Amino acid sequence: MKRLIFALAVSATCAVASATAPIAKIQALLAKPAVLCGRFDQTKQLAGMKKPLASNGRFCVVAGKGVLWRTLKPFPNTLRLTRDEIVSFQGERVAMRLEAKQEPTVRMINSVLFSLLSGDLGQLETLFEVDGNVDGGSWNVALKARQPTLAKAIGAISLDGGAYVRNIQIAEASGDKTVIVFSEIKTGEGAITLEEAALL
Repeated sequence: MKRLIFALAVSATCAVASATAPIAKIQALLAKPAVLCGRFDQTKQLAGMKKPLASNGRFCVVAGKGVLWRTLKPFPNTLRLTRDEIVSFQGERVAMRLEAKQEPTVRMINSVLFSLLSGDLGQLETLFEVDGNVDGGSWNVALKARQPTLAKAIGAISLDGGAYVRNIQIAEASGDKTVIVFSEIKTGEGAITLEEAALL
């Protein structure tokens, strides 16, 4: 996730839009709840290592506010992405803070990451060439970075889902691969805990 943030920071000012996938059809399939929370299971396979690195936790996407990404295992860590800043917490301590006032690309980064988690292809296609298809109530999309700097950092991204994004796969140019699986999706005000709501 942090590498994706860095890559988008480098490339965010070089966005160009076009459409090559059935974006309208996919967008029509996607639910657009005000609050979307669930579980994520992430597996990262590093090039040259046999055993993948696994982590899991909770995520929440709140329309108009941002994204909360809470890794619970193996080590607790919270990443908060709002319109104005990116904040990383280690426990209750702020480990990193990037503000839009000081880093103009932060607003674009957060917008793109929000779009990635919520499946907003209209925003994603500004940084990526989008190719995909729809089969009944399911869809899949392949994203190829437009800018060489972004392509070098993260390679390619693929997503699939139905009413919600189910899987995200990131194939980095280095050979590292990350797979994120979303499950236990809940929507509405009851989906987010009081603790999580307080952080957003």
